[in-house]
Amino acid sequence: MHMPTRGVFSRGGLYRGGIAIVCGLFLLPGVAIGSAAADPQADRADDVPAPPLPVFIPTPSNWAPQFPFPYDEMRNNVTPADIDAEREMCQWFNAQYGGLKLQIEKVNNSVVRSNGNFAAEGIPQQVDAVVANIDQSVEFLTPRAQALTQSQDFAGDVYFPLYQGESFYGLWQQLSNIGNGLRVRQPNWFTGPSFQRVKHWGSKIDRSHVCR
Repeated sequence: MHMPTRGVFSRGGLYRGGIAIVCGLFLLPGVAIGSAAADPQADRADDVPAPPLPVFIPTPSNWAPQFPFPYDEMRNNVTPADIDAEREMCQWFNAQYGGLKLQIEKVNNSVVRSNGNFAAEGIPQQVDAVVANIDQSVEFLTPRAQALTQSQDFAGDVYFPLYQGESFYGLWQQLSNIGNGLRVRQPNWFTGPSFQRVKHWGSKIDRSHVCR
C-alpha cells in the first residue's frame, strides 16, 4: 500500500489540505546516515538482520490528550475514537518507534556500503527483516491513524483537531512509503525524503511530550 503524503498546513501551524507524493526513503549513494558507514572498517554488526519486533498489544492506561492553544478551541471536534487511537499509538511510539528507526538506519548503512546493490551478500536478508518489522508497525498504526478526525474549516481546508494527530498521521504515511520502497528495492537516490519525514514526525511527537 503506497500512501500519498498529505501535507496540510495553515495559519497557526495546523494541518491543512494539499497533496504531495514522496517516493523516496533514504540518502544518496555513498552517503550514510551514521558515521559508522563512512568507515570501511566499521563495526559489521550493522550487517546482521534485525530481530523481529514483538507484536505490540496496547494496554489500558490513564493517558489523556493535551489541548494547548489553539487546540483548546477545537476540543468539541475531538471524539472518543481520536483519544483511543492516539493513546494506543503513543504506547507503540514509546515502545517501538526508536528501535524501528535504528533498524532502518542500519539497513541503509549496509546498502550504502554495498554501493546501493540490494543483491549484495547478506543485504536481501537484512532488508526483508526490516520490511517485516515496518509492515507489522504499519499494520498496527493503520486503523488508528485512519480513525483520527479530519475536520474542515469555512474555506474547506482540512485539519486535525487532536494535538499531534497530524504527526501520527504523517508518521504512518511515511513508514508505509519506506516499507514499499524497500520491498521493491528502490535505488537509494529515491529514498531520502520519506525517512527524513519519519524522523521529522517522530521528533515532533517526542518534543511535544504528548505521549508522556
